[in-house]
Amino acid sequence: MPITANILHRDSFNFARSQLFNILLLALLTALITVILNQVLIPDAEQLKILGTVKNDFGSSKGMGIKEMVQLMTPEQQMVLLKVSAAAAFSTLLGNVLLIGAMLALMTLVSQGHRVNTWQAVGFSLSTLPRLSLLIFICTLFIQFGLALFVVPGIAIALAVSLTPIIITNEKIGIFAAIKSSAKLAFANIRLIAPTMILWFSAKLLLLLLISRVTIFTPIIMDVILSTLNNLLSTLLLVYLFRLHMLLHNG
Repeated sequence: MPITANILHRDSFNFARSQLFNILLLALLTALITVILNQVLIPDAEQLKILGTVKNDFGSSKGMGIKEMVQLMTPEQQMVLLKVSAAAAFSTLLGNVLLIGAMLALMTLVSQGHRVNTWQAVGFSLSTLPRLSLLIFICTLFIQFGLALFVVPGIAIALAVSLTPIIITNEKIGIFAAIKSSAKLAFANIRLIAPTMILWFSAKLLLLLLISRVTIFTPIIMDVILSTLNNLLSTLLLVYLFRLHMLLHNG
């Protein structure tokens, strides 16, 4: 029986519905970890004030690229910006790794017929997190490098590495072997993966636009809400890709 997008969407919806509580709790938990860690790591208020004048400078620098704008900053402003960016990148990476690792553990255990909750999934995933962290870090660098060159290479790289977390967790192979295997499977099944990834990316952009218009909560609460909703979108994509890999592997 051929694998179709309708079958994958139906199976993904059924799994998400049956594990809705665990998915919601995991999305919220990893969002809280991301936001709290970011708040701990970012520079203090005094240092952040140094960046206060940068917004005004940007307003009078229309038509300039990001590189030129950064070059206009003072060394002190550049250092604060670097610290803020590093804090955001590290906290996001850690949150994503925990989310992906726990979701993969949850899906693996459930597919094997086990009854499992969020905390058991997190505990089961701990042994895979170091390798998963390195994998996601490398894949993120590749994608960012591709996007820096041009949008299309970045999208192609994102598509190529989309199955790597699932492969490295289930097949117990090396990082670059997982990337190679993922690229081969992804491009062989591009008709099943590309539309779903485009839909996922579009949903994240739409969510960001909608959240940016909401001003009734404090910035930290808004960060938690946005991160939680982003995590939910990511879990849905991960469920879809996990099911696709399972069908391809069994086939």
